[in-house]
Amino acid sequence: MRLLRRERDLLTDRPDHALVGIVRMPESRPGPAQAIFRRVVGALFALCATVAMVYLDRGGYSDVNGDGVSLLDAFYYATVSLSTTGYGDIAPVSPSARLANILVITPLRVLFLIVLIGTTLEVLTERSRQALKIQRWRHKVRDHVVVIGYGTKGRSAVNSLLGDGSEPSSIVVVDTDMAALEAASALGLVTVNGNGTRSDVLRLAGVSRARSVVVGTNRDDAAVLVTLTARELAPKAHIIAAVREAENVHLLRQSGADSVVVSSETAGRLLGMATHTPSVVELVEDLLTPDTGLAIAERAVERSEVGGSPRHLPDIVLGVVREGKLYRVDAPEVDAVEQGDTLLYVRKVTPAGADDQHPERV
Repeated sequence: MRLLRRERDLLTDRPDHALVGIVRMPESRPGPAQAIFRRVVGALFALCATVAMVYLDRGGYSDVNGDGVSLLDAFYYATVSLSTTGYGDIAPVSPSARLANILVITPLRVLFLIVLIGTTLEVLTERSRQALKIQRWRHKVRDHVVVIGYGTKGRSAVNSLLGDGSEPSSIVVVDTDMAALEAASALGLVTVNGNGTRSDVLRLAGVSRARSVVVGTNRDDAAVLVTLTARELAPKAHIIAAVREAENVHLLRQSGADSVVVSSETAGRLLGMATHTPSVVELVEDLLTPDTGLAIAERAVERSEVGGSPRHLPDIVLGVVREGKLYRVDAPEVDAVEQGDTLLYVRKVTPAGADDQHPERV
């Protein structure tokens, strides 16, 4: 048991800097041309600042030729000094020139070297930034969505969340496929490299403080184990799991899943419907696509609607959620809506860039 506990807490006990490469925080990266341009500009700035300082105080420098320090000599001294070559043919001799070398030129030399070895330092700086972001994220993450498995199902779930207006920073993806994690990170999602069946990986993803957990693994047995682990860590989270076979639905339910989607049967029904009613399939796909056409949404009952029938409201109401239970719109239990009910209705998606706070109702 001690060994199992040590294995379980292996990741969560690590310091933040040791999690770089396991947890990845999203960030914007400049293109290669832009990165090279920035480095060249930094190098030119250090060089020009050194040239200006040497030339303005050229009386404090000695040249072995004895003809004084010209602008060309100032450029020559700046290049050999910043590159730490230092031939010694031009040297500061006055106190002011030497003080300027100590206080100004030496820091510029360091800046120049940073530009020259920028790739190595960038990697080190990246790790430091990632460690700091991970530390802040672990302390602040609350009410987020954890998506376990970023295959076809997980990717579709994330696209649906983003289409419904969820912030990318509020979604955490757990997977072991680096290509999938790279794709998720490109969307601005937080990613965790690890197996979702391990409790320490789910702890690292903040499952215990998550609002919802989406289980989108490729195998039903893995989905059962992930659901069991997630339910143990997050008793109050809403867990949605997908399975391939309907015979495994009861296993997911017993493991703690609140909602189970049978992917093979759902796809099969749509395929069957498409053979004789293709328009119905198109409408279903429209309703399931949150960023175009029509979409299914939910809202609270307004004060003026209390006591009325959900079938007589201006919106096309499909169902009513009362005390956590879903009723169809024609159910006698919800013949009159009450304060605190939630309506599931059809809304028209506003165009991109429109005010998402007030979606147009149908």
